[in-house]
Amino acid sequence: MNTAKTLTWVTAFSIAMGFLETAVVIYLRKLYYPSGFAFPLQPIENSVAIVEIWREAATIVMLAGIGVLAGKKPAERLAYFLLSFAIWDIMYYVFLYVFLAWPQTLLTWDILFLIPVPWVGPVITPVIISLTMILFALTVIHCSGKGRKTGIKPMESLLLAAGSLVVIISFTKDYVTQKGDILFRNLRSGGSLFTDLTTYIPAQFDWWIFTLGEAIIVLSWIMYTRRVSAQGTATLPLVDGIEARA
Repeated sequence: MNTAKTLTWVTAFSIAMGFLETAVVIYLRKLYYPSGFAFPLQPIENSVAIVEIWREAATIVMLAGIGVLAGKKPAERLAYFLLSFAIWDIMYYVFLYVFLAWPQTLLTWDILFLIPVPWVGPVITPVIISLTMILFALTVIHCSGKGRKTGIKPMESLLLAAGSLVVIISFTKDYVTQKGDILFRNLRSGGSLFTDLTTYIPAQFDWWIFTLGEAIIVLSWIMYTRRVSAQGTATLPLVDGIEARA
């Protein structure tokens, strides 16, 4: 399958995944938030909370599987995973807005993830990260199509991982600051996974930490792009006696 067809199917799959994510959230909101979603969260049965956490884990496995199937080399597999994750995440918010007219603005707070602790932040923050992921992924895919060596060097990987960790800290900081002690006490005692969320209202998002993490990720992309672009045009094997160039 050529690159254009692979991109088309990965994009189509990711949009469909985004719709399914939206459908699940619409059902949950109809059950628990008939008047509209807002913090603090409504009480939810522990059995449902466990299913929700496993659903999120299963979603990541499915998106990672697309990356493994679509890419031929490790960097390509990572790129397709990042691309599918980013499109899925953006389309989730697009479909939520279409069906529920939510979020009201890009600064509306949302609960983003539940593993290993709840992540919260304004809607615009995961959208920014997703756009960065798309940029990085398309760079890898484009350079691979040009026949260049697209492996990610250790320093680039280190910066990418460090930036991602810093961004995650920005998403979890407010919650851990407010409810960390209660969360870990509940988990040790076997209490509900969401007990502490029923009294949690986001107070402040640390834009400085988020911006630092985003900047580190962008730096990794810049280093990668400059190095791979410097390779020039790769010479491909002879085709019918004619030397082809990418």
